[in-house]
Amino acid sequence: MTPEFKPYDAVVFDPPRAGAEFQCQELARSGVKKIVAVSCNPLTLARDLAILVEGGYRITGVTPIDQFLWTSHVEVVATLEK
Repeated sequence: MTPEFKPYDAVVFDPPRAGAEFQCQELARSGVKKIVAVSCNPLTLARDLAILVEGGYRITGVTPIDQFLWTSHVEVVATLEK
């Protein structure tokens, strides 16, 4: 288990468009019970969520948010639990 996450029950992350591959690898090994991932890039979000699911998390919700009304950009909030 990653010791840095030991005191936490939940983690929220909102990475740049490149995603949070390394951070998700660390989270996947942690004992954190709930993770909320926010992303503006569906490709890197899919990769990051796959890492977490492989690490034992299950996706409990996915919510798209049309935050930028006059653009094609969509934010996505995903929740996962272990």
